[in-house]
Amino acid sequence: MEKTLVMLKPGVLQRRIVGEVLSRFERKGLKIVALRLLNLDRAAVETHYREHKGKDFYEKLLEYTLSGPVIALILEGENAIGMVRRLVGPTDVRESLPGTIRGDYACRTRLNIVHASDSPDSAEREIALFFKPQDIVEWKDENAPWF
Repeated sequence: MEKTLVMLKPGVLQRRIVGEVLSRFERKGLKIVALRLLNLDRAAVETHYREHKGKDFYEKLLEYTLSGPVIALILEGENAIGMVRRLVGPTDVRESLPGTIRGDYACRTRLNIVHASDSPDSAEREIALFFKPQDIVEWKDENAPWF
């Protein structure tokens, strides 16, 4: 089974929609195998978004991500990375269709409410930034035999 990292940014907590967003992933059949509420420091956010350093939106992205707590989680499932990316929708809110998380909840691209790993390499790197191996809880749901 594939694992991916999702980070719910400060806007999700500020707007009190954590449960609504998490339920989208669960209803699709993805398993939560790790979850943490975090206040990140600047070094952690810079490391996480290192590929965007130098871009015009970089400082605003850091500022927003540091503006409050985030929820980092690992989701597991068949083709989890692609499935999560489809559920989340495009980064640009003008392109995010209703029915996607960004399409339904994001107001501005710069204040994007969720981060999702975009590849197996990114997922592996990002998971290691937020979680130790012992933080990941492998579990079997006898009521969901497809896992």
